[in-house]
Amino acid sequence: MNSRFKWVSTSVVMVLMCSLLMISSEGEKADAFTNQVIQHGATGEDVIELQSRLQYIGYYNGDIDGVFGWGTYWALRNFQYEFGLPIDGLAGAKTKEKLVKASKYNKEYVKNQIEKGNDFSHYGGTDLDKQGGSTGGGGAKAPAQNKPAPSKPTAVNTPNGFSQNDIQLIANAVYGESRGEPYEGQVAVAAVILNRIDSSAFPNTVAGVIFEPGAFTAVADGQIWLTPNERAKEAVLDAINGWDPSSSALYYFNPATATSKWIWSRPQIKKIGKHIFCS
Repeated sequence: MNSRFKWVSTSVVMVLMCSLLMISSEGEKADAFTNQVIQHGATGEDVIELQSRLQYIGYYNGDIDGVFGWGTYWALRNFQYEFGLPIDGLAGAKTKEKLVKASKYNKEYVKNQIEKGNDFSHYGGTDLDKQGGSTGGGGAKAPAQNKPAPSKPTAVNTPNGFSQNDIQLIANAVYGESRGEPYEGQVAVAAVILNRIDSSAFPNTVAGVIFEPGAFTAVADGQIWLTPNERAKEAVLDAINGWDPSSSALYYFNPATATSKWIWSRPQIKKIGKHIFCS
């Protein structure tokens, strides 16, 4: 009798556990991605989930806006690299499956914060009641936790050797040199600075490159000290995370204002906005 009772009890428990697992699985599936492959240029709910999940595990620090821009692209590639997936910047079935297992996504909470225009973050699984305190931008900054939001950009995937001061200084240079240029041109200016750091022909530090005598007009005329806007900071982060619209250029100039005959002798790569980029 006891043996039969134990068998029945065990069976009931197993049925209940299976039911709970099915409910949990269905709940996750309901909030998980659609079947579409998500790629650069995409917009909508799938992109919001992609950005949220990448942010939750620390790979994405841009705005959760449902727009698959370059920041999202490079964050996804970094995730794919770290998790042993094909590095193509596409959120296909395998990438989405791995991302769902590695992260959490509270759709209702994220949508609510976006609608309120709150800054919020999912970094490290921070409790929801410790997130989303301040208004403005609908972005994704590190959770406040009773501290004011940092004024400097947070670069989750910046290579070793780049401090927040470095990022801020590059943003100052980008803003001073190219604030009237298209966004691609601003990223290209940031990329030129990084390319010089990597070149043996230039100093190997951010400050060394930017303050090299005669290197940048913004330093000569003092515009280096203007306060950069968020667009300039985003351009720096995109460049640091691998986007180089300049195609590895080391120089650039505005043909309408350039007075140096030497700069015209450099092999020209491309023109973006008003700037010609050279090797």
